[in-house]
Amino acid sequence: MRVVTGALDAGGLRVGIVAARFNEAVVERLVDGAVGALVRHGAKPSDVTVAWVPGAFEVPVVLRHMAASGGYDALVALGCVVRGATPHFDYVAGEAASGVSAVSREHGIPIAFGVLTTDTWEQAVERAGGKLGNKGAEAAITAVETAQVLRQL
Repeated sequence: MRVVTGALDAGGLRVGIVAARFNEAVVERLVDGAVGALVRHGAKPSDVTVAWVPGAFEVPVVLRHMAASGGYDALVALGCVVRGATPHFDYVAGEAASGVSAVSREHGIPIAFGVLTTDTWEQAVERAGGKLGNKGAEAAITAVETAQVLRQL
């Protein structure tokens, strides 16, 4: 039996991060967590690209462009969508998730989904470096591990 596991080594990987500016105070913390995790795991800052877009809905189109370029080994989607009083949350969160998934399948590149979808602002803050950790850092490590699995296969 062959067992394949991905090393948590970002050295030599080219990683793109697409970050949604909407709810920027939270997303900046996610980006900081992601970049910090990549560097702590061996990535050179020059091998990390961060592209900012207006909101989570716009994340997939930029991911698609980055994936199609062939210049990245892994991608990370970051954003923050907080539920409000209208169904807008459902559309934005759902389309962001399905769009990210579609790009990953279309291009065969790992894309970690670090778009927070929370009921409250407080929940978002807790997941962006608060008591529940930093989901941006977790997404970056997920992207690295998956890219390393793909390299072995």
